[in-house]
Amino acid sequence: MSERRRQVVLVSFDDNLLLDLAGPAEVLTVATWLLGGNGGYQLAVASSGGRPVQGASGLRLSADLALDQVRARGLDTLLVPGGLNLDAALGDPCFIPEIRRLAAGARRTCSVCTGAFLLAACGLLDGRRATTHWAFSGELQRRYPAVRLEPNRIFVRDGNVTTSAGVTAAIDLALALVEEDHGPDLARTVARWIVVFLQRPGGQAQFSERLALPANIGSPLRTVVDRVVADPAGDHHEAQLAHHASVSERHLRRLFAQQAQTTPARFVERVRVEAARSLLETTTAPAEEIAARSGFGGSETMRRAFQRTLGITPSEYRRRFQSTIPVELAA
Repeated sequence: MSERRRQVVLVSFDDNLLLDLAGPAEVLTVATWLLGGNGGYQLAVASSGGRPVQGASGLRLSADLALDQVRARGLDTLLVPGGLNLDAALGDPCFIPEIRRLAAGARRTCSVCTGAFLLAACGLLDGRRATTHWAFSGELQRRYPAVRLEPNRIFVRDGNVTTSAGVTAAIDLALALVEEDHGPDLARTVARWIVVFLQRPGGQAQFSERLALPANIGSPLRTVVDRVVADPAGDHHEAQLAHHASVSERHLRRLFAQQAQTTPARFVERVRVEAARSLLETTTAPAEEIAARSGFGGSETMRRAFQRTLGITPSEYRRRFQSTIPVELAA
């Protein structure tokens, strides 16, 4: 007798990111195909009113049924994608109540990217650890302070709720669901079929924009920030930075904590990691030379900084992100 397939509902709405849905759908479909008649997943797309939706890319996606037609009882997995404009979904008087209803009956609930905002609006993330796309982490924390945000994670499972980072992280999330349901061997096979990591090394910091500091940093901290960014390899001990800002070291630490949510030393390290990343991506220079040009005392110091900041080593970073046409560094 064949095993019953798990019921999975993919929520859809206008301006959503279609890869947030397509990525998990492909993972679960390949898993089902590999399992043959021994279980797998039955997928359905549901939208408000059962209407077709137009994704952020302009592509249209049909719905199998309306959200209010989905039976919460027996639902295995509810997956909520992200979008670049969530106002319509958040403003739909039926949308959030339906997500809340379905989540209450589902065995597990998942979100991708800014879909975490929708789960948070339902109250599903209150007191839970969660993540979202790195660029929207601050906004999620401001809007929903009860969320225990972990901004550098690819995905976070807390109880029966799992949230993931942006876009392609939906694939990481879906592979984790397959592993949970059917074990690591099947998840590994699916990953090979779709040609991705089963578990990618590192966190979101590998992909975040350069030096994502608040835009409203003011003087005298702006003077210090600009100085460090302009010359990562310079002498940026705390005493030197305080001198250039014409403030005490104690006040400098207070400014960094208030305006940049970090410490002077951590900021300098981040800048140096960013400088080293650029050189690793675009040049063939050896690690010792890159470490020196980025302000690290040596390649081992740089390696430890990469592990703290990105979760991977410089050599791993270079293998994954180096340009196909790297250049030589000028002497």
